[in-house]
Amino acid sequence: MADPFDPKSGTKGATSGATRRTAVGLLLGAPLLGACAGVQSTLTNAFGTGPTAPSGPPAGPAQQSQAIGTGGTKVGLILPLSASGNAGVAAQSMKNAAEMALTEFQNPSIQLLIKDDNGSAQGAQQAAQQALDEGSEIILGPLFALSVPATAQLTRARNVPVIAFSTDSSVAGRGVYLLSFLPESDVNRIVDYAAGTGKRSFAAMLPENAYGNVVEVAFKQAVARKGGRVVAFERYGADRSSAARNIAASLTGADALFIADDGDAVVATADALIAAGANLRNVQLLGTGLWDNPRVFNSAALQGGLYAAPDPAGFRAFAGRYRAKYGGDPVRTATLAYDAVALVAALARTQGGQRFAPETLTNPSGFAGIDGLFRFRSDGGNDRGLAVMKVASGGGQAVAGSPKSFGA
Repeated sequence: MADPFDPKSGTKGATSGATRRTAVGLLLGAPLLGACAGVQSTLTNAFGTGPTAPSGPPAGPAQQSQAIGTGGTKVGLILPLSASGNAGVAAQSMKNAAEMALTEFQNPSIQLLIKDDNGSAQGAQQAAQQALDEGSEIILGPLFALSVPATAQLTRARNVPVIAFSTDSSVAGRGVYLLSFLPESDVNRIVDYAAGTGKRSFAAMLPENAYGNVVEVAFKQAVARKGGRVVAFERYGADRSSAARNIAASLTGADALFIADDGDAVVATADALIAAGANLRNVQLLGTGLWDNPRVFNSAALQGGLYAAPDPAGFRAFAGRYRAKYGGDPVRTATLAYDAVALVAALARTQGGQRFAPETLTNPSGFAGIDGLFRFRSDGGNDRGLAVMKVASGGGQAVAGSPKSFGA
């Protein structure tokens, strides 16, 4: 396979010499939540500190470190391989995907140093120390938000960058970049699209949790940026009835209703709104990539709703190759590990001594991976090129494709 990353040349400010061939046969794009939605939703619902982040002892002893590949550029990969529950399942799938990327990349010049952090901050710091002592020039992982600062404390002292998989943007920063699916990207894409179709007055119902906190800030900023206004806004806990009544009473002044939550919760929220007298047919429903869920597709109340997510084709192709190699389905986060390894392999081949420099990693033109176009920002967050999908009984249907390049 040829190099799988192709920063789009021609965007102003692109790093000189950074253009690479796009892999023949490497399909781009993927849905935010696929067949393994249960694992992914628990990984994202509280930015890596929720049910999937183990609060007790790990399921087993720490796994031994492993080195894969013989290239001269050493790359640390930190995952909670021995953690309990879904965390360990996800970590093993991500490890498999990382190995798959190394196998599919033609003559990679990197060596992966795989470390187990047990799903804890202390374990992540120990794993990072080992990887650094063994000569890692960049660290991929950890997965959980609580482990990222512990890792960064060591890597910043050595001026070694980190590409972590947490969805909590608060742990990003100097030298720490997030390759995860960030809620802010979903919000910006769906609000921008709605505004582009003439929607100006927005209502919103958001959960009273960490995810809702982040989405609220992004939503209000996005609406203001597009010259719109928020005419009704409510947060809800376990009881949605009061918030639903308040929103239902204000919907006549709204063009669009934004509901950001996971699949089961979105359906429950829509049902509460209908029970409160809301006519959801008279307003455009909007959501995030967490809507990519069979429960949403099967809900009569949510049909026609729009949400932002990567285009589905890439994950289907990736999952097919993964099944052929490992005999099972990948978790949805597996593509993050694949894209991270493919990216560092491409940079190691093409960028010489500047391969992991900040100006290389933050190339404003971005990179094309399995989940579509992405780029790292200087603050450590990321931008993703997302499609706009419509809820239908047979699954999500694309109504606006993923962008092929980022603006200047």
